[in-house]
Amino acid sequence: MAEEQKGVILITGCTGRIGFRCAERFAEEFKIIGIDVYLVGHLPGIELVGIDLASKKNIEENLDIILERFGNKILSVIHLAAYYNFSKGHWDKYQSITIDGTKKFLEGLLKRFEIEQFIFSSSMLVHAPCKKGEKINEESPLEPKWNYPKSKVITEKLIKDLCKDIPYVILRIAGVYDDMCHSIPLAHQTQRIYEDQLEGHFFPGDLTHGSAFVHLDDLVDAIYSIIQKRKELPKELTMLMGEPSTLSYHEVQKAISQALGKEWKTYRIPKFIAKIGAWCKQHLPFLKKGFIEPWMISISDDHYELDISKAKELLNWEPKRMLKETIPKWVDFLKEEPIVWYDKNKLEHPSKIKDDE
Repeated sequence: MAEEQKGVILITGCTGRIGFRCAERFAEEFKIIGIDVYLVGHLPGIELVGIDLASKKNIEENLDIILERFGNKILSVIHLAAYYNFSKGHWDKYQSITIDGTKKFLEGLLKRFEIEQFIFSSSMLVHAPCKKGEKINEESPLEPKWNYPKSKVITEKLIKDLCKDIPYVILRIAGVYDDMCHSIPLAHQTQRIYEDQLEGHFFPGDLTHGSAFVHLDDLVDAIYSIIQKRKELPKELTMLMGEPSTLSYHEVQKAISQALGKEWKTYRIPKFIAKIGAWCKQHLPFLKKGFIEPWMISISDDHYELDISKAKELLNWEPKRMLKETIPKWVDFLKEEPIVWYDKNKLEHPSKIKDDE
């Protein structure tokens, strides 16, 4: 017998940052079923279900439990769960979790439930980078350059193939950050300047180029609007999500260093020198392993600036928060509570913090 309930929203990857924030935000209005492989954290009023997307048997068994407890009607599925790794390899995990896992999960849903909407979190990185002064829109060429966006392109296609009878929304999302940072590349960039690392003064790409970002709370606002407008939106919809202007690498360096009260010079170096340095830090035992890998250097010239006019038109949405205004917030926290900031951003404590512990 299905429990009496509000309209049901199912969120995969619910213990991740985006999923957790969505669950918090939507819980008062909807019945939230949170799905993840590792159920960590506490969400009052949220029903948590452990599902391993790599296992068809596990998916089928737990979808049956959800069906029995909550009935066969779902307002929206927010599919955030995916494999992600900044290392270049690991294709087997992208295949088994992001691609095959989504296929098994979606097929299981379609057999059991009446679904009003399926939302998939893709990435702006499925697109080819653009020239400075141009903007990427939803019709811009696709050119994923590493395994994470490559897996998203394949998964987008299978969603389009499977969702013949239910509306879907594919969100091509910029890099996500929040007031504490919680962005891998931005956290490492902040760390290099905070620790006065020599490599923080050098960059192998065009210093006037940059990557688009979006604040976590703005993204959650957009997802909420997508759910609210689910009956008005086109049946097949792809949208870019990001800030309308992109800070260059140099501008981000300047914002971080100014917030830290430092004078900081950044110099462009040849890519082959940067690759040698990155290889050495990855492989030589007497050097501390670095974040930068040689393959990242090859794409350091890439520029991503987004045209979000479709989201403005269909959702009446545009970001309220901007990266340039948020950087000082996380830097201020870093200066006040460096150990907490490093831990929250999963960074190794530097020696100057260890000495104070």
